[in-house]
Amino acid sequence: MNKQKTFLVTGGAGFIGSHLVDKLLSGGMKVVCLDNFDDYYSPAIKRANVARHMCSNYQIMNGDIRDKLLLTGLFSRNNFDGVIHLAAKAGVRESIKDACEYYDVNVVGTVNLLEACAKHNVKKFVFASSSSVYGDTFCPSLNEDLGTDKPISPYAATKKAGEIACHAAHNAHGIDIACLRFFTVYGPRQKPGMAISKFAKLIMAGESVPIYGPGDSSRGYTYISDIVDGIIAVMNVNLGFGIFNLGGKDEINILDLVAMIEKAIGRKAHIKHLPKYPCDVLSSRADISKARALLQWSPTIGIEEGVKRFVTHMRQDSEEKGR
Repeated sequence: MNKQKTFLVTGGAGFIGSHLVDKLLSGGMKVVCLDNFDDYYSPAIKRANVARHMCSNYQIMNGDIRDKLLLTGLFSRNNFDGVIHLAAKAGVRESIKDACEYYDVNVVGTVNLLEACAKHNVKKFVFASSSSVYGDTFCPSLNEDLGTDKPISPYAATKKAGEIACHAAHNAHGIDIACLRFFTVYGPRQKPGMAISKFAKLIMAGESVPIYGPGDSSRGYTYISDIVDGIIAVMNVNLGFGIFNLGGKDEINILDLVAMIEKAIGRKAHIKHLPKYPCDVLSSRADISKARALLQWSPTIGIEEGVKRFVTHMRQDSEEKGR
């Protein structure tokens, strides 16, 4: 009989983490979630995410990845088959205001987890990186071989540093490590301040939608279920050390995205143009050839379908809260 696998998911109460936990539990896995319920956005949202998971195969630990004593106890009590490291201080713009905290959490915390894996002989580690590591590279499609030594925000720099720490840990300890560069993930449970969630709520409320700059910046938006499938795919292969883009099917600029949300909601947006942020990149679209070839992964949900699903879920959620 096959042994039931146990995974540590850091940041498992958040947007991506809670969807991943859904998938792992439905697949019969045991999950230990480590989350500090940071107040970057309402901890009540994360607690609602956690509440849906309560079962015998699930354990929640309220704690910080910088707490080495906590990690020692956690790894000593559990025989983890792998660690999926999603916890991080998020936000490109916010990182400008408090760079030291971002480096402390995102770099030191990652190194702590890698050291715990080495000490307790955990041989599988998945690191949530970001498309922001590419900086403001002018390229129609970003691939993993492009240079990433010129990040334009502290957040991006911490993610690049995390990738480097992962490579060092792989080389020193033989840990099988995959660094996944996520491209603008969206969907149900999305953080309130992210574009699609923020725009949809403002349009529904009849309030102004802020557009920073002329609205020509574009992104390859990636639906949450595709990201989760990518994480699962990389957990099922052993490649030593690898970096993979996980990005959506379509690239769309901000103004066209707003128009698409307007159509899904059935209401016109009131757009307010504001000065461009210095750390916003103009374009970010993933070349997913490597993930397609080595992970047999490719996205399935296009942006129009994804926006429709998001708006439907948001309305359902609003109706349930109003009862």
